[in-house]
Amino acid sequence: MIGFIYRLAKWLAIAGGIVLTAITLMIVVSVSGRALIDVGLGPVPGDFELVEIGTGIAVFFFLPWCYLKGGHATVDLLYMHMPAWAQRAVVAISDVLMLLVWLVLTWKLWEGMLEKREYLETTFILAMPMWWAYAVCLVGAVVGCLCYFAKTLTQLGLAKEPAGWTVDGNAGH
Repeated sequence: MIGFIYRLAKWLAIAGGIVLTAITLMIVVSVSGRALIDVGLGPVPGDFELVEIGTGIAVFFFLPWCYLKGGHATVDLLYMHMPAWAQRAVVAISDVLMLLVWLVLTWKLWEGMLEKREYLETTFILAMPMWWAYAVCLVGAVVGCLCYFAKTLTQLGLAKEPAGWTVDGNAGH
């Protein structure tokens, strides 16, 4: 199960990269269209709305993988001088606290999605229902919760990371 969660986070991060690439290409097309307005072209309608939504989706899709790979920011001023048992305790406590933060974040995102859907809120130019973006971001938030839960289990010795797993960051994980 832990291996499935790690693979899910990896594929979600790849999907986030595809979203970010699509946003970048759309921006190039939109800016080129603005530059060539004299020849009948124009910007992509709702380009800023698509950038806002796509960036939110990409961030939610990247965060679980970033966490699992140890890519988050750490403050090592005191941590690196602690004994190994204290370092493990700090990591375990911070992981449990971040799991709680992610659970609250996911819950509030769920409530926001339901509210946007109930009031039929749409984007200004494209008239796209806002709850769609919330729903897609919710996928990343749920995977983030799963990743924090899985990593917490491994930190507490109740589960093992997938074979060959490496951490890129310097987070003490």
